[in-house]
Amino acid sequence: MDVFHNEGSALLVQAILALRTEEECRAFLEDLMTGREIQDCSQRVLVAKLLREGLVYSRIAGATGASSATISRVNRCCTYGAGGYGTVLERLEQAAAKQ
Repeated sequence: MDVFHNEGSALLVQAILALRTEEECRAFLEDLMTGREIQDCSQRVLVAKLLREGLVYSRIAGATGASSATISRVNRCCTYGAGGYGTVLERLEQAAAKQ
């Protein structure tokens, strides 16, 4: 998706990269998005994690409350997307393994 070729989106990416702590990240997300938007994004990341773990759609829907359309969209992104979910989930797994 080619939405990153404007000043605002470039600034958003730089803003995210500038965050240093969970507290800073939470504060930024709270200021940036509505509670519902945060819930939706959180749900998508959880769906991606569960898809990576090999759960079937019905189990993911039951565990997350996500619709089959949302699960399908996340699955398409995980399979054919830019690789963002994979990068994040791999790094989270590596961080958890270090603990």
